[in-house]
Amino acid sequence: MNQNDFLYQNRRIETVVLGDWLGKARKLISILSEEPTSSINTIIGFALNKPAYFGISNPEFVLSTAEETMLDSLLSRLLSGEPLPYITGEQEFFGFDFKVTSDVLIPRPETEMLVEYALGWLQKRGGRNLVADVGTGSGCIAVSIGNNLPTAKIIGTDFSNNALQISRVNIKRHELDGQINLVQTDLLAGLQVQFDCICANLPYIPSDTLSELSVRKFEPISALDGGRDGLRHIKPLLYQSKTRVKPDGLILLEIEATQSHSVIDLAATVFPAASIRIHFDLSGLPRLIQVQMNGE
Repeated sequence: MNQNDFLYQNRRIETVVLGDWLGKARKLISILSEEPTSSINTIIGFALNKPAYFGISNPEFVLSTAEETMLDSLLSRLLSGEPLPYITGEQEFFGFDFKVTSDVLIPRPETEMLVEYALGWLQKRGGRNLVADVGTGSGCIAVSIGNNLPTAKIIGTDFSNNALQISRVNIKRHELDGQINLVQTDLLAGLQVQFDCICANLPYIPSDTLSELSVRKFEPISALDGGRDGLRHIKPLLYQSKTRVKPDGLILLEIEATQSHSVIDLAATVFPAASIRIHFDLSGLPRLIQVQMNGE
């Protein structure tokens, strides 16, 4: 019996109240999915245009047929493994809300670390800097930096026009049109400027590793697949950066946990005089490579 059989068997003809639907949904989540039960509250709020706690505080609320049908549809998508942000079209990152679709990678908490280090470095320089967000996707990095540092100018690049359309929505939502410019290009190709800070969360998962991950089912492969060694995009970015980072500038790269040594070796080859550091995430895994220029 599949999940839709669970959802639609013995559909009630009489009035359905939200508390009964919530009980059914919780049972299905516990049987069929590792998804947290809090996700059910989120889809209730989304479907009914109510706060996320509405289902808990209003179990007597009578669902219309259309509302019950919508809730069943959303629950079915959740049970299929579709990420909650793609269902609601929203994801929180660095304290800000972002529109997301299946054209962009879902912003993740690990990437907030990159934003934190970028902001700390930029603020020490007075904040008047030109920043590149390479592979901007949803624009979460660019927008988070822009919201916290109004004096910075940011260029976000992406090869995907669909991704850039989403980032434009998020830039407009946060009223940063005058601070963030978008360019459709491969990494930094064609940009004839030097940046104070280059930030990038590029596709870095090795192809063989990605083939074993469930994330590939819903999120864009182009935003995940880093090629055989995971460096398909990181390597050309470092070489492009040789002429596009200022002599005292900074490069910040999010990486896959197994890549730290290979990325450090590559960065040291491209920038032999630079100071290179690894930063570890809250799980103790190498997550961020910092390449600080030293007057090259």
